[in-house]
Amino acid sequence: MIRSFNSHEVALEHQALDPERNSSGDVTTAVAALASHGDMEVGVWEHSIGTSTDTEVEEVFIVLQGAGTVTCEDGGRIDLAPGVVGLLPMGAKTTWTITEPLKKVWITLA
Repeated sequence: MIRSFNSHEVALEHQALDPERNSSGDVTTAVAALASHGDMEVGVWEHSIGTSTDTEVEEVFIVLQGAGTVTCEDGGRIDLAPGVVGLLPMGAKTTWTITEPLKKVWITLA
């Protein structure tokens, strides 16, 4: 069976980010898993203006709106803007610096 979702219509509720990951102190994020099939999961994620850190799972994402950068402790930088496709390897330690509220669709494999 095939399915589709309108990522702009997904209801998201922002929560304060864990203080250990909330570098700028005022970051909120929201996430909604939309579907899973086998090892694949698809969802929508938002990040408010500010800076946060994360340890990534294997992920491909597409930026829908917003701007900023994501950098990796081991090297590399992605300039985030609508239409950008990013690849995050499992275990990457990243810093997200968001200058305009960010919304992305993500795809992960378990």
